[in-house]
Amino acid sequence: MNRRKLETLLLTLESTAALLARAAENLSAQQTCLKPEGGGFSLRENIWHLADLEREGFAARIQRILAEDEPFLPDFNGDRLARERCYNERDLSQGLNAFREARARNIEVLRHAARSDWKRRARQEGVGRISLDDIPRQMAQHDASHTREIAELISNVLEGKAFHSPCSSAVA
Repeated sequence: MNRRKLETLLLTLESTAALLARAAENLSAQQTCLKPEGGGFSLRENIWHLADLEREGFAARIQRILAEDEPFLPDFNGDRLARERCYNERDLSQGLNAFREARARNIEVLRHAARSDWKRRARQEGVGRISLDDIPRQMAQHDASHTREIAELISNVLEGKAFHSPCSSAVA
């Protein structure tokens, strides 16, 4: 990927935190933990999932690719972590901040990677061989998937469609 394409991609990745914050502004605290009846994450779960993946998935992958020769990168099981970490019971604004800070750190590392680092390789569980060059694309694809899911979720919440509400009234 040339420098111009990379910078365009990094600018797109930087915008995700603002999009998430904007999405959260449209919903009440109770609405942020509504889950689609057919399954899927609530807004709160989406945000914490993105934050944890950014910190424990993408950051770890970036660091290991830069530091190790062809490391094996384990899968990030987001569904399991959402259950174990009870994302719907966690503070939404802390999740937004965690994502924004982790994303900014990852972008900073990627912006300052040497040209030779972009071809460093790894093996990612469930994916196969990847290089550092693939990581920002993976991040963008993942962001796009979740932003589509969030847009549909918000639309359905505002239309009053049926949802499963696992939140207690004490969640803020």
